[in-house]
Amino acid sequence: MKLIVVEDEERVASFLEKGLRAHGYSVEWVRNGQDALQRVLDPDISLVILDLGLPDLDGLEVLEGMRERGSTVPVLVLSARGRVDDRVKGLNLGADDYLAKPFAFEELLARIRANLRPRAAASPGMLRVGSICVDLMRREVTIDGRTCNLSAREFSLLKVFVDHPCQVLSRQELLSMAWGMDFDPGTNLVDVYVGYLRRKLGEPVIGTIRGEGYRLRADGRNELNPQDGVWAPQSVLPAVPYLAGH
Repeated sequence: MKLIVVEDEERVASFLEKGLRAHGYSVEWVRNGQDALQRVLDPDISLVILDLGLPDLDGLEVLEGMRERGSTVPVLVLSARGRVDDRVKGLNLGADDYLAKPFAFEELLARIRANLRPRAAASPGMLRVGSICVDLMRREVTIDGRTCNLSAREFSLLKVFVDHPCQVLSRQELLSMAWGMDFDPGTNLVDVYVGYLRRKLGEPVIGTIRGEGYRLRADGRNELNPQDGVWAPQSVLPAVPYLAGH
């Protein structure tokens, strides 16, 4: 699989290239936004890792330009702009995932694998993550072949999770993306509707990440820790370097 790394800082790009190639990926490094807009239309590209602090165009302009040109290639934004409003804006413009710098390389690999899983195997208007299938046309949801009757708000919230499997989403992001609402620190609306989804889909489907938000379980590699409600990997990951950058 071929990945494009859009990154102007040589140190970061070199680290990504070496690490990704060591894990079997073909990697092309692109230094600026204009070149990225040309290269991402290549049908051989499987995923784009996009920095936002580029020397010519803002990375969000690149992202918007890709989607306007009809590119459906998955885009993982990798940026030091880690505020919630930055992440919401990137996701709303068409990013498939968003990882803030500094980052753990093992987490980057996990997110790449999640975004490369073939959701396109489903028919148009159908989203599928693991055993969860969402029919956008009929607004129907099944899990393990079992039909789940969801309210309009429950359906909208689940669609956000399915669109971003394995990604930790804050309450503010969920409010904005699911229902177009501004964040109100006094509301527990997201928590209430996550509870509704858990009761209908099964408790382990959506995990709580303490102090951060919620994450959809995308495959069997993660399991729910019943003692604290946090998703925990089955094996302990080795220590990995962190990088700061744009």
